Amino acid sequence: MRQQTKRDYYEILGVSRDATEKEIKQAYRRLVRQYHPDLNPGNKEAEERFKEIQEAYEVLSDPEKRRLYDKFGHNWKAAWQAKQQGIDVENIGWVPPSQEGVEWDFGDWRDIFSSFGDFLSDFLGGVRTTTRTRERRMRAQRGQDVEAELEIDLEDAAFGSTKRITVTIDEPCPTCGGKGGTTRTCPNCGGTGVVHHTRGFFSIGSTCTRCRGEGVVIDSRCPRCNGSGMVRTTRSVEVRIPAGVEDGTKLRLQGQGASGRNGGTPGDLYLTVKIRKHPFFERKGDDLYCEVPITFAEAALGAEIEVPTLDGRVKVRVPPGTQSGQLLRLAGLGMPKRSGGRGDLYVRVKIVVPRDLTPRERELIEELQRLRPENPRVGLWQPTRR
Repeated sequence: MRQQTKRDYYEILGVSRDATEKEIKQAYRRLVRQYHPDLNPGNKEAEERFKEIQEAYEVLSDPEKRRLYDKFGHNWKAAWQAKQQGIDVENIGWVPPSQEGVEWDFGDWRDIFSSFGDFLSDFLGGVRTTTRTRERRMRAQRGQDVEAELEIDLEDAAFGSTKRITVTIDEPCPTCGGKGGTTRTCPNCGGTGVVHHTRGFFSIGSTCTRCRGEGVVIDSRCPRCNGSGMVRTTRSVEVRIPAGVEDGTKLRLQGQGASGRNGGTPGDLYLTVKIRKHPFFERKGDDLYCEVPITFAEAALGAEIEVPTLDGRVKVRVPPGTQSGQLLRLAGLGMPKRSGGRGDLYVRVKIVVPRDLTPRERELIEELQRLRPENPRVGLWQPTRR
């Protein structure tokens, strides 16, 4: 018999246990777009995540396999094989205790059912299996992952920076070591972590509900954590912001999550990047947009003007006859690209009409109007009469 650690399929897809088929399919499609190997070349972590997603969807999208998984956990495959051989596994009237992501490989089901006593002890949650579950719980446990948001300026996203963020996390209580207080042997199971239920002439073992298979219960609560075994603490973490990061990007800081129990490794910290709205620039992908006012004369005759960029002010040539709203492209002055290089900066010009004209200015403009008596509205759409 071999043992393999596996994650819960519902957790992998990020859906609840009562999720509909539509919700499962939507979650699967979203995750495939995020972790597909073609979109993450050379990323081994994304490749393994994609395999998990495929496996979870294969089971949860099939009503019969999902029903077996809900009843037997990661032993669903063994139950499926037994069912194919005519064994009525769904009506044994028992649901195995939580295996905490452990899959047991029982080999050939015909060998198992050749000894019904071994079937009861190994498959129906006998003392040995539950004791192993308790021992696993007493061993080192990985700390929980922590999620938080990190708000930065557009300049930080453009050039990269180092930020320090304070996160609040639940950590194992240092006073009681995460145990919740002093403990004593569970009176319900006598310290075995198992209680027995008699059904006819069979005695079936299951996880003790009082101590949850631990074999011990809290005798007196820890005053610091009030028996929960966890305390809320704050931690200051330094974060490196990569150049070109996009709004909504998740950054993973390995080992910066909650501490593990019983010497287990800490979890990870996942930071969702939020970029503040810039007062001058608007970001669209790798390109930047801004609006710059120009005079009527500059638009009509052409001019060289200065325009702000993230790299400083640069000179831009406005062609003669430029229209209000026209875009001027400044290549390579946008945001950094993942593939290298930078996007572009697009300057939208806005012609500013002068106010409070002097008599002489009005006279000159009226003269221009007489010289160019065109109507720019000719050809505009006209409503159709009915």
